Amino acid sequence: MPAPDLVAAELTLTGRITTASNATFLGSVGDTAVVYKPIKGEKPLWDFPDGFLAHREVAAYLVSEAFGWNIVPRTWLRNGPFGEGMVQLWQETDPDQDAVDLVAADGVPETGWKQVLEGQDEKGRMVALVHEDTPALRRMAVFDVVVNNADRKGDHILAMSDGHRYGVDHGLTFHRDHKLRTVLWGWVGEALTAEELEGIDRVREGLQGSLGRELADLLTAEEIASLTARCAALRATGRFPAPHGEMPAVPWPLF
Repeated sequence: MPAPDLVAAELTLTGRITTASNATFLGSVGDTAVVYKPIKGEKPLWDFPDGFLAHREVAAYLVSEAFGWNIVPRTWLRNGPFGEGMVQLWQETDPDQDAVDLVAADGVPETGWKQVLEGQDEKGRMVALVHEDTPALRRMAVFDVVVNNADRKGDHILAMSDGHRYGVDHGLTFHRDHKLRTVLWGWVGEALTAEELEGIDRVREGLQGSLGRELADLLTAEEIASLTARCAALRATGRFPAPHGEMPAVPWPLF
């Protein structure tokens, strides 16, 4: 049987994700499982007054595609049972893998992981926030800098059985002011690889052409100008930035 038209075919709801801060539903288009976030279910945010979160999610997918790294699952706008919203392909994660974790402070692995911070848990035990030291997460960290992700929680990184890592929940992105809050701070000051620099170049080139035209329907002109400036600044330094400004460097909760 041919694949359903993911934009026009009926979107059927199968459940609701009650832990999400905005209305988020599980659904299907034919046999294709999807996540659906209607614009009508978005809660207004004082610090993201422009546009809709659904538009930012789609914009994040378009930038991911420009990078060429398949970070964001396919995401698009369409009508659903509660009106227009963001729809994204559902991903089945591997429950035995964690890209980000809390471990005992004296048990941080010597290789393969990066420590972000150290603190006490609810029982007063010293713990460390760590994440994988892998090319997949490095690329996601570069992506987050470029899109100015204000909410990269550990649970927003999906660990797939084949080792791939998807990033989801990109409604808080593309603000014109610095908003970067992430758990992926393990490479601060390290030089970007040639592959990572080439990815930034692809986004910069796209902003001068089709990517820029597509984003113009989703973001404000100021937000696109800030996106362009972040790409240029990151390309010029060639290194992972450090936290700066008065805002917290990590989201809360962390997961």
